[in-house]
Amino acid sequence: MLNVGWMTAGAGLWRRDEEEPARPVRLPVPAYLVENETERILVDTGLHPGAVADAEVHYDQPGALALFGLEQEATLADQLDLDTVTRVVLTHLHFDHAGALSLLPDSVPVIVQRAEWEAGQERAAIERNFFLPRDYAVAAERLVLLDGDHDLLGDGSVELLLTPGHTPGHQSVRVGDLLLGADVAYFAATLDDHRFPAFGDDPAEQSRSAERLRALRDSGLTFRPGHDPELLRPGIVPS
Repeated sequence: MLNVGWMTAGAGLWRRDEEEPARPVRLPVPAYLVENETERILVDTGLHPGAVADAEVHYDQPGALALFGLEQEATLADQLDLDTVTRVVLTHLHFDHAGALSLLPDSVPVIVQRAEWEAGQERAAIERNFFLPRDYAVAAERLVLLDGDHDLLGDGSVELLLTPGHTPGHQSVRVGDLLLGADVAYFAATLDDHRFPAFGDDPAEQSRSAERLRALRDSGLTFRPGHDPELLRPGIVPS
């Protein structure tokens, strides 16, 4: 895991039914590097340094990311030789997951669910999901669009799981016995209590996705939530 930033906002934005919804809560922004003998797969990219410096200027949009306090101790490029990345998997298109995509070489394939990509091209879906198109402005020839679950390397070692709800085509990633849930659940407890963020594309779908991941966790997989400050630490992630 790489820590590629921090986001601070009111507790009630991150999780419903908070007793003190305005209380500031600071969450880590992770990205993951999955390596084998031939591949260096980046799962999500984190924040773009330009967005951290001045989101309104970076996105050329008044009030962009005004709800969030953003910090970044080290950029993605500071922590990883981006020229060695062989593929990028985007769990979804939100700014804290796809924001630094433009830092990657133009030759690197970008793997995303078709439902997510198509939502990112439609005005109503962009507005409903708070997408920022600059984050994912990539050439069409780089895209690898998926329709559901996918065995990424063909050997069962890395599996992409369609887990919609937070966004229309959100996907999670299983690496061996490790389950990267991304924003199906910001916190580990969310798989059980279903206290999702105050925003989301389809809460019923997100609930079903959480149930799917909970079943996988209960079957023995090691679950990592999207932004839990109690669990997420940079370094090798134990499985």
